Amino acid sequence: MGLFEQLTEKVKGKGKRIVFPEGLDERVLTAAGRLAEEGVLTPVVIGNKQEVEQKAADLNVKVSGLEIIDPANYEGFQEMVDAFVERRKGKATEEDAKKILLDENYFGTMLIYLHKADGLVSGAAHSTADTVRPALQIIKTKEGVKKTSGVFIMVRDEEKYVFADCAINIAPDSNDLAEIAVESAKTGALFDVDPRVAMLSFSTAGSAKSPETEKVTDALTIAKEKDPSLVIDGEFQFDAAFVPSVAEKKAPDSVIKGDANVFVFPSLEAGNIGYKIAQRLGGFEAVGPILQGLNKPVNDLSRGCSTEDVYNLALITAAQAAAE
Repeated sequence: MGLFEQLTEKVKGKGKRIVFPEGLDERVLTAAGRLAEEGVLTPVVIGNKQEVEQKAADLNVKVSGLEIIDPANYEGFQEMVDAFVERRKGKATEEDAKKILLDENYFGTMLIYLHKADGLVSGAAHSTADTVRPALQIIKTKEGVKKTSGVFIMVRDEEKYVFADCAINIAPDSNDLAEIAVESAKTGALFDVDPRVAMLSFSTAGSAKSPETEKVTDALTIAKEKDPSLVIDGEFQFDAAFVPSVAEKKAPDSVIKGDANVFVFPSLEAGNIGYKIAQRLGGFEAVGPILQGLNKPVNDLSRGCSTEDVYNLALITAAQAAAE
């Protein structure tokens, strides 16, 4: 059974409600219609009801399984405004809130905060910042987690690996890297990856010394303190983390024997380049970015996404919600 078949099994029948703020995007609407028709989850589509229904008719998408909500005509809008003002703790007046919550991403995120939905998928027509900012302001990160981070699940046939952070934190410090390692292991477990975490660098087991390598070794110490049960080591060059024969030569005493499956990159630059090389040269499917560390799942699409990408990320978001 493939990754997405496994996820479908996990979420089908759980009644998860996933918000799609970009209700007039044909890729989003088509994916939402398919999810509803298959009974996988309940799509909550944001937009003017008449416009969404007309767009759906043009696309031959059934709307019977969709819940369509127009922020401008939402009967619980005042309740939402009051909750937003309280959540922002003086950073937004009631007048501000009434304007802000007409934005579909803020509105959709508040539906999650008010327990009227379980997760959100956006980004087909918005920037990452437009998707992530409301989540950070309203849903916020889990207790003990200071920053959200973005991972990709790299899939090729039966192989599955976690690459992090490839989407959010440009120059993570040691504490950030430790958080990313712990949260990435949890994300891996959600996708049936038994996490074995490698902290990557250009050095293995002290073969080079620099502020960059020390940042990684410091992160390792912090990650072990955060989760003593974690199978983790570093710093590793990628080959020492992945190839048993190289691991035996470069890090013979490590708990990682060239069998790592969760890879924590030392910077966004390295992570972004790394996952794209694996995708384009290695033939891996890059599933994500999946945002982790938030109190509720919010995930970001690429503006170049396909209908299949929307469908798959919605499944992932529902699986994250089901695992809470």
